[in-house]
Amino acid sequence: MGTPDGDRDDKASAGRASGMPVPGMPVPEMPVPEQRFGTPATKTAGNKLLVVLLFWATLATSVALWMFGTPRSTLSGTPELVTAGGRVTGLIGGYLLLAQVLMMSRVAWLENWIGGHDLMRWHRQVGVYLLLSVLAHAAYITVGYAMSAGVTVVDQTVTLFNTVDGMVGAYAATGIMVAVSMLAIRSVRRRMPYELWHWLHLTTYAVLILGYGHQFAGAELAEGGFARWYWMSLYALVIACLFWGRVVEPLWLNVRHRFEVIDVVPESETMFSVYIGGRRLDRLEAEAGQYFRWRFLAGGGWWQSHPFSLSASPNDQWLRLTVNAVGRHTTEMRYLRPGTRVLASGPSGTFTAGHRTRQRALLIAGGSGIAPIRALLEELPNGSVVIYRASDADDIVFRDELRSLAQRHGHDLRYVLGSRHEPGPQSLFTPGGLRELVPDVRHRDVYVCGPPGMVEAAVATLRRLRVRRRQIHLDPFEF
Repeated sequence: MGTPDGDRDDKASAGRASGMPVPGMPVPEMPVPEQRFGTPATKTAGNKLLVVLLFWATLATSVALWMFGTPRSTLSGTPELVTAGGRVTGLIGGYLLLAQVLMMSRVAWLENWIGGHDLMRWHRQVGVYLLLSVLAHAAYITVGYAMSAGVTVVDQTVTLFNTVDGMVGAYAATGIMVAVSMLAIRSVRRRMPYELWHWLHLTTYAVLILGYGHQFAGAELAEGGFARWYWMSLYALVIACLFWGRVVEPLWLNVRHRFEVIDVVPESETMFSVYIGGRRLDRLEAEAGQYFRWRFLAGGGWWQSHPFSLSASPNDQWLRLTVNAVGRHTTEMRYLRPGTRVLASGPSGTFTAGHRTRQRALLIAGGSGIAPIRALLEELPNGSVVIYRASDADDIVFRDELRSLAQRHGHDLRYVLGSRHEPGPQSLFTPGGLRELVPDVRHRDVYVCGPPGMVEAAVATLRRLRVRRRQIHLDPFEF
């Protein structure tokens, strides 16, 4: 199942060793980074916990302000209690909407504290509760008002729609959320082009604007008071983070570094590397394993940005990203010309050596997931184990680079080749198979990057082997 790299020297190469100088391109030799032998994650270990605590504390405060500001005499009957349920679920929905927008803001401190994978997971989970709370709010309010007025729910809905300020916007916002939620179902989402999903997702900003008008039209926040200023502060904070993460940080990054394409180098039949140069790259605060969102100002791709991880540790002359041509945009990138201007935002992600918790590491890569794994090998401690999953020898990329890094740092490099139905690959993601390859897996940080199915199988196996969640690091392969 696992084959040491040295035993396959006679196999076909996986493509050009793009870490070496390319004709016509001023590419230096790969730098030899200083090895770090501590466990630097201790410096950021409490960041995620702090964000979680702030989330719940702020949510509790949002609800508590309404509870303390509502006289008990107004909750004397069933209609009033039903209406109160609508008020509370509305407040929860408004708060979760702000949390969703904050997670989409791309502000650097949040992405580097939490990481792209966990932010994506939280975004999906919060989205479900946001939709449920908004639907519950609409149902409770409508039923409560109908009970108080002694009319049917349909009549009360018409009355609310025609007479209450901000209600048209509220219905529109609810419709947008329902539509986006339906499109976010994985089976639907995977059939959609990335660009279409990206633009549909931006309608969340319209929901924020419409929700603001509806929320502040209510009696609780229409007049002055601490609650009004509290909610206005929450909105101001989220909008400031959104503006900073989406406008200020990218603008400063691109004005400072002026990125452009240096060269495009084939790695295999479907994969290629794009070398990107710029000014003052020695001041670029990026780490191996992180990703940027790249926008290439050429052809028809200038209007869309896509996330790609660095496939080599950043240095002062160039950055490298490695792409698998699986769609129209990535296929067109193969023909980028030197000198093409590039806009970037980032760096993002916690898939770095700086977030490890143990001295030793295990890296599991599949397909184009080898890109951030390859970069990480330059900064992880000596003696790391690398498992590279590929269909056959021709699909292996960075073969020469991986061998060189393994020899230089004493890494154990193994390939697992074959289809998913063959015994070797099937055995890899079983407790016995993985433990056979890496007996001390429980005492290592594990970095996993590859197709979603492979990542899910790897994580399930690691958890069965009792590897702690904080030792498992995942790259957001699917955006």
